[in-house]
Parts: sequence; structure tokens; C-alpha cells
Amino acid sequence: MSETTTAERAKALVNAVVEREGYELVDVEFVTEMGRAILRMYVDTVPPGDEHHGVTVDDCSHLSRVISDVLDVEDAVSGQYNLEISSPGLFRPLTKTPHFERVIGQRVKVKTYQKIDGRRVFTGELIGISDDGVLTVEVDGHRYTMPVADVAKANLEPELKF
Repeated sequence: MSETTTAERAKALVNAVVEREGYELVDVEFVTEMGRAILRMYVDTVPPGDEHHGVTVDDCSHLSRVISDVLDVEDAVSGQYNLEISSPGLFRPLTKTPHFERVIGQRVKVKTYQKIDGRRVFTGELIGISDDGVLTVEVDGHRYTMPVADVAKANLEPELKF
């Protein structure tokens, strides 16, 4: 089973459980790092975390036990792997229309499957998302539009000032 297929299968199996526990499953990835297989799940509170209440270590620990049980019963991942449950963090992945809607006016990084005007990476302000799922991102004064279906990866890209 490919890494993408494994992540999609795991996501399908645990999404309802995560929601039942009062969280949102933001994204799932299955990767190999330094020879170790890692199933990484990003979760957020409902409503999404803010400066007053986000995902805590206790939340991640609780969800890890619940999710691990589901994955073990369903034998979702072949072979040995480590399960990591994490907050989406500052550079949170944007994987669903509501994610994009919540960050309009903020800086994002969007990677597309195909080139648009000679580029595949767009880092700039998210201007909006239309009802039919088309993003508008402004990069250096130029607006680019792309269907969400053409987005390979997107995340918040806050400017960190020191």
C-alpha cells in the first residue's frame, strides 16, 4: 500500500472517532523519516484553537490512545510504525474549504500540481475562496487563481519577526 493510500485509509477510519471526541482531524500523513514509518495526524479543537484554547499535550495523549485502538483493530497500517498526534501549529495545513475560509486575509503558501503562469508555489495573501472552490492568492501585487482541486499542498505561512 502506498504512503498516500495508507494515510487516506487511516483518515477514513479515524475521522468519525476524532469528531466524536470533540476534535477536528485536520490532516493525516504517512511518511518515512530516518528509516522509521510515521503516521502523523494533525488535530484541532472545535471550534479551531485560538490563543485561549488550542490542542494540549493531554488532548494529544488521549486521542493517541483512542486512535491507536481503532487502527489496531482495523489493521490499518501494515508493518511497524509510530503514531504521532499533533496540533496543526503555526504553519497549519489547509486541507478543506472551511480551513481556507478561516484564513482569508492571512499569508499562505500554496503548491499546485500543475504550473500556473509558469510557477507551482504561491506564497502571499489569501484574498478569498469562491463558492465553486477557486482560491485567489496575491503574490507581490499579482493575483493568481487556482481551483482547490489543483492544490497539492497548502498551509498558513505566517511571517515570523524577531
